Amino acid sequence: MTDKTKLTADAWDELNFPRPTETDFDRIVDSALSRRGFLRSVLVFGSGAAVMGTGLLGGRAALASTTARFPFAPIDAQTDDAVHVPDGYEWRVLVRWGDPLFSDAAGYDVAEGGTVEASDRMFGENTDGMELFSVRGHQLIAINHEYANRDINLPAAQEGTPANAGDVLKLQNLQGVTVMEIAEGAEGWEVVIDSPFNRRIHHNTEMALVGPAAGHPLLRTAADATGTRVLGTLNNCGSGKTPWGTFLTCEENFNGYFGANGDLPADETLAAGYRRYGISADGWGYDYHKWDARFDVAANPNEPHRHGWVVEIDPADPTSTPVKHTGLGRFKHENAAIVLAHDGRVVVYMGDDERGEFLYKFVSNGFYTPGGATDGLLDDGTLFVAKFHDDGTGEWLPLTPETTGMSAAEILIFARTAGSRVGATTMDRPEWVAVNPHAIEGYCALTNNTRRGTRTNAGGDPTPVGGPNPREANQYGQIVRWFPHDEDHASTTFDWDLYVMAGNPTVHADAYGGSRNVTPGNMFNAPDGMAFDTTGLLWIQTDGDDSNTGDFAGMGNNQMLAGDPETGEIARFLTGPTGCEVTGLCWSADRRTMFVGIQHPGGHWPDGAGLPRSAVIAVRRADGAPVG
Repeated sequence: MTDKTKLTADAWDELNFPRPTETDFDRIVDSALSRRGFLRSVLVFGSGAAVMGTGLLGGRAALASTTARFPFAPIDAQTDDAVHVPDGYEWRVLVRWGDPLFSDAAGYDVAEGGTVEASDRMFGENTDGMELFSVRGHQLIAINHEYANRDINLPAAQEGTPANAGDVLKLQNLQGVTVMEIAEGAEGWEVVIDSPFNRRIHHNTEMALVGPAAGHPLLRTAADATGTRVLGTLNNCGSGKTPWGTFLTCEENFNGYFGANGDLPADETLAAGYRRYGISADGWGYDYHKWDARFDVAANPNEPHRHGWVVEIDPADPTSTPVKHTGLGRFKHENAAIVLAHDGRVVVYMGDDERGEFLYKFVSNGFYTPGGATDGLLDDGTLFVAKFHDDGTGEWLPLTPETTGMSAAEILIFARTAGSRVGATTMDRPEWVAVNPHAIEGYCALTNNTRRGTRTNAGGDPTPVGGPNPREANQYGQIVRWFPHDEDHASTTFDWDLYVMAGNPTVHADAYGGSRNVTPGNMFNAPDGMAFDTTGLLWIQTDGDDSNTGDFAGMGNNQMLAGDPETGEIARFLTGPTGCEVTGLCWSADRRTMFVGIQHPGGHWPDGAGLPRSAVIAVRRADGAPVG
């Protein structure tokens, strides 16, 4: 019998909600590849590059020698329990799970599981998306803590299962968001202990629900009859940064925190939503529902509707109330990439990180003016979902009562259902979206999808081979790119291509070997995090298979690479320790330090002994020059 408590969130969803094996959706890429003209648009890997010819491979040697834009010598894949960076660069740990944010938490002992009292006074576990803010001469990092490792935060005899309400409270405190001040001293960057900006936001922090769905009956509970106040932000994954200087944290696999101490709701609206979003009776091993009634859907059936949103936090004001924006839709948010349209409207790109789900865009009705009011800019507008066509074009389909047959609030609460109703393109796990600061184009990492072509998504929509999702049983992933028409991110139409198809050219000689810009010297799998630097380089972080065997032989540990959007060239910059995901990236105000997140490392990293600890590292050039 499978021990569900040891599964990843993705595997847990698949086990609890198995899908049919038949699909009949149009095969976009198969159709596209049969049209000779389209071949010259869909498979280009650099916006200034030559076409790839008649196949996905070939020409790798020529690409491998082009390094003019990269200010470093690419490094080899690694398989050890360490971080590696290029010659001329250096790194050190900025902060680790368990390090104090306040002096009264200095005694927290991660090896002993720590105390409940200190668990929300120190740096949380499993870092993810992060952003840096300059506030009145201070540098602040806001950073997500996606989940907690139950096995090492609870007594060993419990095998990761909470035994009481105190255990649950500790796990709830270790997750969420940290806001912390950092400063550079003689020994490098450090956290400013007891800074008035330091703050922990977790599963019990009070938040406001705003926007078109706020107050709807589906968001009301016995504890909140108004449907406008909620406790906690869950499974904080990717991030975003608004033009007005606030932090966006994105709730991803929120469903796994819920369970039932009785029967699941029989109401079909609730039951259908539970199926689509993966709410089950047993939960994902946290067992919150056994000790905290808020997470027991038998008693509080609407509580899951209050999670799965994008949350705005003001890092400059530690007394401010975080805000959940219902205008951006409810799904398993990866990150939120914000850009301004030509006329000043706010555009937010978002991926729904589950196999066979969708890519979304929000466009505000109002206009951003520096120094002006920002109320409503993330709620008053239209939510769109992407539709890709096999001729290299696409469109953003508006999710409105007219197009979906749903009310405005229902569209946002059940955005996945709305996307299915308008016929959006199912995708290979849409992860981070990044927008090029020097060109009108967006990128989305489609990390992988071993179910593509063999199963439906959670709503029964086929997950076909084709279009931006060109390989069946796609275990390597790819990055899709789109070019908004009229060079305006508010446009409802676009052209698209694939920037890269990850693969292993040392094992495969077909599409699974990757696109032409994938070489034996830079190969990787499962692109996940992405961010552009100020020079226009695209930084790509991975969360894939680091077994270094079989289909993944030679790829080594997870890594961070730099990509040139113009040429398509990709070069490996950093490798993480065994077992980790490299995730989260931001820069100091002077761009001379790059902060990189290392999540769930294995071995004894970074201390060389004791438990492995997720951490943020500071990377800089030895000569002090900018790194992005």
